[in-house]
Amino acid sequence: MKIDWAALGSVFGVSLVVTVALVGLFTLGITGLSRRERAAAQGGSAALAVTGAYACFAACAAAVGYGIYLIVA
Repeated sequence: MKIDWAALGSVFGVSLVVTVALVGLFTLGITGLSRRERAAAQGGSAALAVTGAYACFAACAAAVGYGIYLIVA
């Protein structure tokens, strides 16, 4: 049995980058929602932060959906 180390390294690198990007997007979404809570406590509005948070969560859901599509197809 022969292992294709270049392909294994490529898969590792891509999965590492995608994982870090998804965690970063999700973190930005959580941060946006926490800004909404902070703005509500101060009597303000954080509509842009909430919109960005929902966009980050939608991007995360799309990436997960695409991953599931790749596995099933």
